[in-house]
Amino acid sequence: MNHRQAEQTVQTVRRRILEILKRRKSATVGELARQLEMAPVSVRYHLDILQGDNLIQVSKVRREGNVGRPKQLYSLTKEANDVFPDNFAPLTAGLVAQLKKSLPPEQVEAAFCSLARDMAETFLEEDDLEEADLEVRLDQVTDFLNERGYLARWEKETHAEWQSPAQGDSYLLHTFNCPYAGVSSEHRELCHMDLSLMRDLVGRTCCRLDSLAEDGHCCTYRIQTGETAQERPVPAVEIPLIG
Repeated sequence: MNHRQAEQTVQTVRRRILEILKRRKSATVGELARQLEMAPVSVRYHLDILQGDNLIQVSKVRREGNVGRPKQLYSLTKEANDVFPDNFAPLTAGLVAQLKKSLPPEQVEAAFCSLARDMAETFLEEDDLEEADLEVRLDQVTDFLNERGYLARWEKETHAEWQSPAQGDSYLLHTFNCPYAGVSSEHRELCHMDLSLMRDLVGRTCCRLDSLAEDGHCCTYRIQTGETAQERPVPAVEIPLIG
């Protein structure tokens, strides 16, 4: 391995550490070592570098029963958010603000629904998934979202009290990064657009359980297997010229 390859490997490890902490919110050295399949001493070396770059922080948490030394938990700093793509937040904020000034609320919502539908159609054109098993489709959906900076993953939800057998299985789709970070908290239309997007991508009814824009750890969507999304007419929206 030459110097350049070694440097790329080092950067890949640190990037993976940041992504793990982004997904998990916090982790110990041991937890990171197991996930990275590395020795704890090697993980500590990379953590020290990341801490020196002000990308991670460490806190001490008492163990259960106050037995033994407190464990150290590593988490991301606010500065670490700059490592993840935000898709030109200032430009997005300006465009959304201008759109809201130019159109009534119902047309703004229709415009974002139309945009979500167009994005989903791009996905459906790339992969023939209309008849695919839902779990296969969720694999493809997470790949599609990750290419666009969402840091997505899905899991099958354990049976909950609110479920009845007739409802079938349910799944949770998590997105740990917001492409509109710093914008969606002020312009919630973007959150509504993402909900429409998830619904159109998975082809099932979705409800949002948690939101990054509301200080959640991630955006989480519940998907019911027995509730197929119905085709929604998207009203035509005429965007006025801005002069």
